[in-house]
Amino acid sequence: MAGNSFGKLFKLTTFGESHGEALGCIIDGCPSGIKIDRDAIQNALNRRRPGYNHSNDKNVTGTTRQEADEVQILSGVFEGFSTGTPICLIIFNARQRSKDYNNIKDVFRPGHADYGYFAKYGIRDYRGGGRASARETAARVAAGAVARALLESMLPKSEEPFSVIAYTKEAAGIACHDIHLSQIEKNQMRAADAWAAEKMLEKIEVLKRKGDSAGGIIECQITGLPAGLGEPVFDKLDAVLSHAILSIGAVKGIEFGSGFESARMTGSTWNDPMREGIKKSEKTEILNPHFTSNNAGGILGGISNGNDIIFRAAVKPVPSIYQTQNTITKEGKNTEILIEGRHDICVCPRIVPVIEAMCYISLADLFLQNKVAKVSEIVDENE
Repeated sequence: MAGNSFGKLFKLTTFGESHGEALGCIIDGCPSGIKIDRDAIQNALNRRRPGYNHSNDKNVTGTTRQEADEVQILSGVFEGFSTGTPICLIIFNARQRSKDYNNIKDVFRPGHADYGYFAKYGIRDYRGGGRASARETAARVAAGAVARALLESMLPKSEEPFSVIAYTKEAAGIACHDIHLSQIEKNQMRAADAWAAEKMLEKIEVLKRKGDSAGGIIECQITGLPAGLGEPVFDKLDAVLSHAILSIGAVKGIEFGSGFESARMTGSTWNDPMREGIKKSEKTEILNPHFTSNNAGGILGGISNGNDIIFRAAVKPVPSIYQTQNTITKEGKNTEILIEGRHDICVCPRIVPVIEAMCYISLADLFLQNKVAKVSEIVDENE
């Protein structure tokens, strides 16, 4: 199976299945000397666990499968710092219940990757979907914590601190209106609007009683990123971020800035005007223009322009629903299926840390590419 790796210089490879012995990742290309805090990695993984938030609400949206997701660092870190060699992180599964999937081993679940895997490989791991399971994202979140440490250590300091913040903008048809980032970790939906979060949960409760599920929209804001990040043409910053975000199984769409609304705008209203804003460093004056709007989402020509990077990702409804559905068997015969097991009702809250992690991983890789490009320019000038 190809396609298990992401990145060029900061390269991530994930491994493992939902109901296998373990899952994890290997990070190749992390520079030496980066402080790697196991607790920080664990905290990132804890945010991905079902029902984990700073509120005391019961778990309405998530699966009842409770894995500790305790990470172990097998290699690449010595006395708390990266050594420059491959970093291996592993998370052992402890609460598999593979028997829940015995009734689907010979049929394909609607809305899942079952048939696609079978058509491609002639075999599939039906226990929770194997590699297609959302549980694979635990490895991404662990790697994202390492990428975050790299960026926070190596990015040039600026007046606006570097941050990646995602939140549920819409779920079950209920949208946030008053955006307050301080509210994100205070409600089960990880929404930036306390009122909307309450309404989302009410709607999800209704869907849960009906055996149904919900999708939503996640918005992500990246601030404090310097201008000039991204590789022109095929590795544009927005192209790399799109690749990263769309590689998450539940994501079916992405838009930057004004996104699809751009098609209804004119150039005079879409263009983001620039105004004077120069900040001085110790050595020289660095341009730091002020933008009066952000329809481009902080990226032009595939390169960051210093404005906030803003994008939204569309998350599909959870396909494992507690309703009888029409499907076919491996022999192509019509049949019905009722999916059993432990499943989320809405994955939006849990996908928030996954989206943040994929941003960190993408940015770390492009940042290292940028450093290589600048070194090459210096070499060319000296020759």
